Amino acid sequence: MTASAPKPLGSASIGHSLSTFFNAVGQFFSDLAAVHWGLLFLGLACFGLNLALRSRAFFNTLHAAYPAVSFQWRRIWGAYAAAVGFNNVVPARGGDVIKLFLTRSSIPTSSYPTVASAFFVESIFDACVGVFVLAFAFTQGVFPKPPDFSKLSSFDISYLAEHFHLTIFLITLLVILAVGLFAVLSVRVQAFWVHVRQGFTILTNRRRYLRHVVLWQVLGWVARFSAFWFLLEAFRVGGSVRNVLLVFAVGQVSGAIPLIPGGAGVQQALLVKVFATSASTATVAAYSVGQQIAIAAFTFLCGLGAVVFIFRFRSFKEVVAAGRASRAAERAGQRAY
Repeated sequence: MTASAPKPLGSASIGHSLSTFFNAVGQFFSDLAAVHWGLLFLGLACFGLNLALRSRAFFNTLHAAYPAVSFQWRRIWGAYAAAVGFNNVVPARGGDVIKLFLTRSSIPTSSYPTVASAFFVESIFDACVGVFVLAFAFTQGVFPKPPDFSKLSSFDISYLAEHFHLTIFLITLLVILAVGLFAVLSVRVQAFWVHVRQGFTILTNRRRYLRHVVLWQVLGWVARFSAFWFLLEAFRVGGSVRNVLLVFAVGQVSGAIPLIPGGAGVQQALLVKVFATSASTATVAAYSVGQQIAIAAFTFLCGLGAVVFIFRFRSFKEVVAAGRASRAAERAGQRAY
């Protein structure tokens, strides 16, 4: 018996994924009249509130790292909004680099390692929530198990799930590269680990961490929950605790594979699968794309507004160029020193 050949990494798989996405886009525009616009705008307002609350937690983390330095929360919010807006339209999470540069430039005497390590403080609580959300989703009988991701009509997630050994290799390689990078930096720059620990300063005071970071994050998750409830209602899928948690779970999976902006394609495939018994395929397809377009457009406009009116850049491209120039100048200064 001849062994079956592995599926090729060809244009057919990618084309099928893109076809699924654009079919959903067509369904969204054909159902525009059925959208409840008031609930849609209310959902977006809650999403904006979520960003503001989360940026406040980030501000408090940075303030603990730099207690003697005066800086403005609106600039930290602007950096946060710019990053989210950029990530929703450009793949590979390039917005995180923008966030790093804008935050660094907003805090006098700050360093890139400290600001970067502060990013991870908020991920502690988010990771706990993410575990709970995924555990809940897997108990509902509608969310596909990881081995079944290969059957989804989305190229990026199905290929990685189907080629499990390649996925493990890539994850291991990334971990090794990260560890190697930290090791090199720790040798070349004696103050590196001091700056990294500075970003985690707020974790040394548990009460302050709970009050100034976790509390704001909890409020942010409540606002995010409300946003997706209203969006589910706006597109006639139906808002409920179960449905919102399933949408959160879809976001956890699609966000883990940043090959396409906002996880487009992955979200559509998962949402159609998850809500197969809750609403018609056409309704779910319209919701999946409509929600993504609405959030991407809203966050992009907020981020661009922050870039233009707070940081006085004319475009995201200018921010990226300025960030590269700043980083290059800093490295040159370190070598000279």
